[in-house]
Amino acid sequence: MKRNYLLFVLTALVIIVLDQITKVYIDTHMTLHESIPVIQGFFNITYVRNPGAAFGFLADASPIVRALFLIGVSIFASCLIVYYIVQMKTEDILLTYGMSLIMGGAVGNLIDRIRLGEVIDFLDVYISTYHWPAFNVADSAVSVGAVILFYKLIRGQV
Repeated sequence: MKRNYLLFVLTALVIIVLDQITKVYIDTHMTLHESIPVIQGFFNITYVRNPGAAFGFLADASPIVRALFLIGVSIFASCLIVYYIVQMKTEDILLTYGMSLIMGGAVGNLIDRIRLGEVIDFLDVYISTYHWPAFNVADSAVSVGAVILFYKLIRGQV
């Protein structure tokens, strides 16, 4: 079981550090709304800030309500993940990895919310004029972790 704890902590830490390094780099080397084409017609690095949650959820809510809700949900979810990891009866490496990706992503964005009151996003995927909402390393980790958990769930292994 200790191997799961080490995998969980190391993976979450790698995601948090990578997420924060990329956000600091974007914040210090680009101006807000600046965009750098990477793959013309498909992918840009575009510096934006998101005061809400995924897809701008709560972006129009009052700053105090938004902050309390999003910080509270992040802390609650993090506590649930840690509780689940501690209670796991098996050494399911894939499940642990999925949970650690979600944890690292949640903490990465939580740091931004506490520090800035919003989240730095910069990965801009699009086709023609149709843009997926900008995201970051933390969002990517949460998404991959959720896919892993969904896979384990439909296989009846959660």
